Formats: sequence, C-alpha cells, structure tokens
Amino acid sequence: MKSGYLTRMKVSGFKSIADLDSLELGSLNILIGANGAGKSNFIQIFRMLMSMSEGSFTSFISSRGRADNFLYNGPKITERIKISFEFQSTNNMEARNYYALELVPTVEEDFLIEESRAFQKNPFIGLEFEIDEMDSKLHSENKGWSWPSKDTWRSYGLPSRESRISELKSERSADGKYNGIGYFVHRSISNWVVYHFHDTSANSPMRRSDIVENNKKLYGNAKNIASFLLNLRDHFHDSYMEILNAIRLVMPFFDDFILDIKVSGQEQTVRLDWLQKGSDYPMQPYHLSDGSIRFICLATALLQPEPPSTIIIDEPELGLHPAAIVILAELIQQAAQRTQVIVATQSPALIDQFAVEDIIVVNRKEGASTFERLNEKDFSQWLESYSVGELWAKNVIAGGPQYE
Repeated sequence: MKSGYLTRMKVSGFKSIADLDSLELGSLNILIGANGAGKSNFIQIFRMLMSMSEGSFTSFISSRGRADNFLYNGPKITERIKISFEFQSTNNMEARNYYALELVPTVEEDFLIEESRAFQKNPFIGLEFEIDEMDSKLHSENKGWSWPSKDTWRSYGLPSRESRISELKSERSADGKYNGIGYFVHRSISNWVVYHFHDTSANSPMRRSDIVENNKKLYGNAKNIASFLLNLRDHFHDSYMEILNAIRLVMPFFDDFILDIKVSGQEQTVRLDWLQKGSDYPMQPYHLSDGSIRFICLATALLQPEPPSTIIIDEPELGLHPAAIVILAELIQQAAQRTQVIVATQSPALIDQFAVEDIIVVNRKEGASTFERLNEKDFSQWLESYSVGELWAKNVIAGGPQYE
C-alpha cells in the first residue's frame, strides 16, 4: 500500500449526503446500493476535489448547475458544505495528515472555499505495546485516531473561488526541514483517478485515434487507452503482458494489440487496433464488443505499473459476462494490494467475490444517504448458507430501494 492513501472522511451538506460522520476507508472499499442511494454523489466528491487540484473548481461547479444544486435540500436547509479528509502519512504507524474544506455559497450562486489543515502523530507512540497489538488498535475502528481538535487546525488564508491545493505542493514544515502537510495532501488528491467506462459507442473516445505523446496517465474515460498501452508495451513490458494475459482470460480469441503509429504532418497518433489468434488480419476498435473494450480498459486501469494513489471505479460490471466479472474481481483485489481502490456497484455477482468487511452499504433514510461498512460477525450464520450477493438480493444486507 502506498503512503498517503485516504483513511477516513467526513461530509455534511453535499447533495444527498446530509451528515456522514466518519467513514473509515481501507485499501479495498466496495460500495453497494440501490439507484439514487448516493453512490454517485459520493464519487462526485472525488471528482470535485480532483478539479480543485487542477485549478478548475469554478468551471466544475458551473458546468453542473451552479452552487445550489450541490447543497443538501438547497440553501434554505444547508448553509455550507463541510468535508474533511484524513490521510495516512509515511506509514500508518507514524502520523496522519488532515485536510478540510468548507464551501460557502454566494449570491452569485457559486462557492467560496475555506481550507485548513492539521497534523497528528500516532497517539500510541511512546507507549509500551507489542507491534501486533498496536496495529490491531489502529485498524479496529481506527481506535486511537480521533479527529483533531478545533484549535489544532490551521487555516490556509482568506476564502477564495479556487482551491489552494495546487499551491500546497511546495509547502514545507514549520522548521523548513521537511515537506509540509500541503505537500502530502496535494500528492494524494492530484493522483486520484475516477474511472467510468460507460461510453463504448462507435464514436467513443476510447475507439478513436489519440496523440502518441498523451501516454503518461490513463484518463478516466480511457480516451488515451491506445497511447497508454503503447507506452506500457515499450517501457513496462511485464505490466503490458499482465494486461494481455488478463484480457485473454475473458477474450480467448484475442492475441495482441497492433498499436502502429500513424504520422500526419507533425502529429503522431495511435489507435486500438488488434489481432485475433490464428489470423494476421488487423481488427479495428469498432470490431470489439462493448463489454470487450470495457474490460480492456478495466484491466489496463487495474494492472497499470504505477497506479493512482486512489482508484475509483463507477459501475465496472456494465456489459460484462458473469465469468468476466469473476476475473474483474480478482484484478480489483490484486490492485488493492498495491494502492487504494473504491468501487461503486449494483452487481450481486461482483460483490459475491469480496469479503463482507470490504463492503460499504449505501442507503437512503429520510431523504439522506447513509453509509455503513459491514461487519462479518453480523452475518456469520447467514454466510453458512448464502453468498454475499444473495444476502443483498434478499435484502438481508439492506441495500434495496427505500420507500420514503
């Protein structure tokens, strides 16, 4: 697990999330819930913070209907949005970095951003615990790590229309000897990626040519999948072969990508052409079914050699055969050994592949989203006869539509 991953978050007043007190996040987090429960709103928080790190927060808000649409039940009910994050520091035994923001709506229907940060050392450091006991305490409901008191938070200055996250990467500690809180916060948030490969139409970006140089980071919509794979083939061959092998498990007829560079003037482009086994006839991207090209994108995202600090995937099961969903779950679990993974799904077949404690159930209660991480002890007797997916389908794990 990389350092700097997200360990806990608090949210109030954001869309359907009225009050999420303190959600603990691990290396693997599978969100399940009915349509409209709040999974997409949860993921929207990550998209919003990513826009802040890129300096495009105001355009993010304006393109989605102005500030009032982000406030839980509107400005008469919610005066401001509050979000706090806790990040693991260099390792989970040493310290935590904290970043908080408040979004205050203006009469112009946009937001002013108030930002602050805090730092805490491990409360158990200096106490005589065995390492295993200490680790258990830190991982059991995050014991020992309380949110910083109000007087320990430091403001990043006056409210502003754009976030200061992008400026924080140069922040130093008070004595100037070390990287500051802002450095670690920026490094984490700027390296989040939300993947949603829903557009697999004939003219979707993933099926079209892309500039060869656009190859360093796989985009959330896989627009640059061909150039990204070309870079992996040339510079990360082991990872490239892992991706090919995963694809062949789902598409046994698949042999390899062609990835020939085409030159037009000063521009070099590449497209996701490919070969079938036993044939040298070049197949084009439009020959791939929706489920096939979507799985190619998923395998690439999950097996990339230098993964984001947090991978967020929205509805990865779309269009996949049940056998492909089993392979997908294995790739998700494999990725979670190297980085943090958050997945939002409605698929019983997918959640069947995970432990109960990996699952966070998203529900609606009195018009607001609720989030609950499951405890295997609560379902031990049920699990002797039913799978996790069956328990959800039977509403034993309450995640179906809620009538209000």
